[in-house]
Amino acid sequence: MENVSFLTKNFGKYDTNAIGSYVKIGGFSALKKALDLEPLSISDLIASVKVKGRGGAEYDMYDMGRKLSQARAVKGERKVVICNADEGETTTFKDRELIKNDPFNLIEAIIIAGYVVGATDGYIYMRAEYACFRPLLLNAIRQAKSCGFLGEKILGKNFNFNIHLYSGAGAYVCGEGTALIRSIEGRAGRPRMKPPFIKQSGVFARPTCLCNVESLSIVPHLLLDEQQVYASCGMGDSIGTKMISVAGNVNRPGVFEIPFGTTVREIIYELAGGVQKNRHIRLIQFGGASGKVADESILDTPYTYEDLRAAGVMVGSGGILVIDERTSVLDFLRMNQEFFSEESCGQCTPCREGNLHIKLILDKMAEGKATAEDVKLMCKIARVMSMSSLCGLGETAQNSLLSAMEVFPETFEVGGAEA
Repeated sequence: MENVSFLTKNFGKYDTNAIGSYVKIGGFSALKKALDLEPLSISDLIASVKVKGRGGAEYDMYDMGRKLSQARAVKGERKVVICNADEGETTTFKDRELIKNDPFNLIEAIIIAGYVVGATDGYIYMRAEYACFRPLLLNAIRQAKSCGFLGEKILGKNFNFNIHLYSGAGAYVCGEGTALIRSIEGRAGRPRMKPPFIKQSGVFARPTCLCNVESLSIVPHLLLDEQQVYASCGMGDSIGTKMISVAGNVNRPGVFEIPFGTTVREIIYELAGGVQKNRHIRLIQFGGASGKVADESILDTPYTYEDLRAAGVMVGSGGILVIDERTSVLDFLRMNQEFFSEESCGQCTPCREGNLHIKLILDKMAEGKATAEDVKLMCKIARVMSMSSLCGLGETAQNSLLSAMEVFPETFEVGGAEA
């Protein structure tokens, strides 16, 4: 099978350093159309095709059209739209491709979102590791402003909007909304309690609408989709297409745009070229380090929100990690836990202490010194973390462990040996 090209249709079609090249292929036509429409008609369009947030917090299943309309309804001056480009989830790099291959579309999308929300400023918060793309985006912002797409009275309308680019310092936790906002404000990137919710009091205490790169990038394409190509793709309630990134022990790791309903088998064995040297799959992790794991029995499951959830995993950030038979489940979990032990900000006790103690117990298991009580305690800590941590990092850090306990129970039989 071949991946589709709705969201990626501009890739390779224009010079990403020249706004004129983008305009020649229809760039900013969506913005011109949007400014002639009522803002709520745009959010209604997005809602009609059931676009859900494309960030790692897919478990909330938050409708993007609803998010934009709710943000518009909030009373307040100098509203803000933030594009979350802090793509820190492991095995996830689809937003990177959208930034690299279609930067002007992202700028156009943020402007349209600003119009819908009634914002005056947009912020792009980009992960530190994407520093090489700063010149590309700064150039796109500068050229958009010089051509009248940013600034005062955009395209002669009563709409003023500017975009600012911020870079993080490499903290995974800054992918969480409140931590990201504190980082923009110049403070330590640590989550805060809610309420107040971001939409009421976000960056610099201004009403804020926070969206992912992919979520925003869809908008200009939808506005120009007269043939309803997007709505014709997908399966069930999962309408349209999805950007995914496949990594691990596959022959062709990379980013693909697929219609919802493509099976996991088609993704791994056709798009990603199959497992290296035809080895057997040990496990597949969906949605990055904070995602759940499955075994080969999931291969014929359609890639939709509903079907993956029913199979015990989730779409999440769109990352798919394929691990072959050379790596044991325990070694994979230890690697994953090493990541979270390093990335926890340490602010809340369940996450700070929980990650440390789970790491110690997994190490004891690897040394063959763990007891049944250790395994029981580890499961208890993981569940407490998921229920009582301050932010999404602590809440989801043990998704892989808890799901592995269900899928691979033999791994946790103390004294047993894994094949």
